[in-house]
Amino acid sequence: MSDDLRRGAGDFLEQRRRVAGLTSLASAALGVVGLYQFGVLRRVPELPLPFLGADAVDAAGEAYQELRTPDAALGLLSAGVTLVLAGMGDRNRARTMPWVPLALAAKTAADAGGGLYLFAEQVTKHRKVCSWCTVAAVAQVATLPFALPEARAALRRLRGRS
Repeated sequence: MSDDLRRGAGDFLEQRRRVAGLTSLASAALGVVGLYQFGVLRRVPELPLPFLGADAVDAAGEAYQELRTPDAALGLLSAGVTLVLAGMGDRNRARTMPWVPLALAAKTAADAGGGLYLFAEQVTKHRKVCSWCTVAAVAQVATLPFALPEARAALRRLRGRS
């Protein structure tokens, strides 16, 4: 399993690696936001551009609304689930465990939708964006196309066509 996932080729392994890489990028960006939201950082490091306002956006009440905890922590938890789904199973999982690629496609679609929603909320509500959140949102949106081909193969398998 280890060699297959790390060194194997074909059977959607490269797409899974891209999902993992982009999700890890989103996690790194969310980690910076989380350090601010938990008070480890006093300011979010950001370029001094007029449309950027991470400190205001990431300290807003909405950022602590769900479960009364920093939303970056929830984003990191969600990214962890995405990474588990990207890593689960061997190269043949579209045939042997078709629900996993389908779950990954659904999860990356939800991640992409969530990233777009939070970006739109920043633009419309705060009139400023957090650069780190934007990196996370772009990375989340970018994962979806990489998850879809394996999900289509899994769906074909479930429908009885190889």
